[in-house]
Amino acid sequence: MSEIETLRERIDTMEMRIAYQDDTIETLNATITAQWKQIDMLTRQMAALGERLAEAETAVGSGAPGNERPPHY
Repeated sequence: MSEIETLRERIDTMEMRIAYQDDTIETLNATITAQWKQIDMLTRQMAALGERLAEAETAVGSGAPGNERPPHY
């Protein structure tokens, strides 16, 4: 094998690796983007649930106290 053929094979191998790495990077980027969108959505849902819980606790607190023992204890 001549030196030029060896260099061509090495270049071909490197080009294949780069193409594979580019594909992997794009896949990882898409995955991370999807995960961040999901994290953002879940964060907003948790905030909304926290507000609903606070409202429910306020509504219950204004009525009968929930943490007191019943009179028969």
